[in-house]
Amino acid sequence: MTERPEIVCLCGSLRFSAEMRAANRELTLAGAIVLAPGELGGPEDGISEEQRALLGELHLRKIDLADRIVVVNPGGYIGESTSREIDYARASGTAVSFLHSDRG
Repeated sequence: MTERPEIVCLCGSLRFSAEMRAANRELTLAGAIVLAPGELGGPEDGISEEQRALLGELHLRKIDLADRIVVVNPGGYIGESTSREIDYARASGTAVSFLHSDRG
């Protein structure tokens, strides 16, 4: 490998964790460096609202490192946090692509 690999940040709802893992695998095997949200579980995971806010900011820093974000959006679903991440990426000039073309 002589060129720097593309750095891709996955964005999307953690309810699609299986799809996120599949996208991570596919992109990694294609030679990309993949940055992904941490999988923390559901409301019972013991993470405070303050910690969730910090994790959201951390994910924006991952977007800062990326050449492109890939939105994992089965059925076209894009929630509030993911929409904010898309807007952030676009405002900073980071390319945005969608895993599913049936986005809303």
